Amino acid sequence: MPKASGLISTAFALFFFAIGAVAQVNSQAEAQDVITRQLEAFLSGNFDEAYSYASPDIKRIYPSLEGFMSMVKRGYLPVLRPGNYAFGRTEQLADGRLVWEVLIRAPDGSDHTAVYFMERQEDGTWKVDGVSLRRGAAGMT
Repeated sequence: MPKASGLISTAFALFFFAIGAVAQVNSQAEAQDVITRQLEAFLSGNFDEAYSYASPDIKRIYPSLEGFMSMVKRGYLPVLRPGNYAFGRTEQLADGRLVWEVLIRAPDGSDHTAVYFMERQEDGTWKVDGVSLRRGAAGMT
């Protein structure tokens, strides 16, 4: 017969594992929401809002909305004007960032995979810390 203290320890371990799993799912949902909001902001032409979802590192590289939008228009047209999009795989990196595949149909009908690098900020919010765009529905490597 197992000792009561062993059962209690196991119960606590399972409880904390479940809490961690729920927290990870909530965290992923929050990151996915930021990506969705940025894509919707691009679609609606609300570029100020789209820029607000960029991480501090991105804002250091592109300190103005104009510079940010110039970069997006030049190299990320499928992200700027997605026809349809769907969320694919996600992965948590050792540094705490999330990597999320978003499958996007471009305005010209071509398919692309946008790999979003999401970074949690000190205030607990998620920001887009970079996007790698590939033609086709390629998987993460």
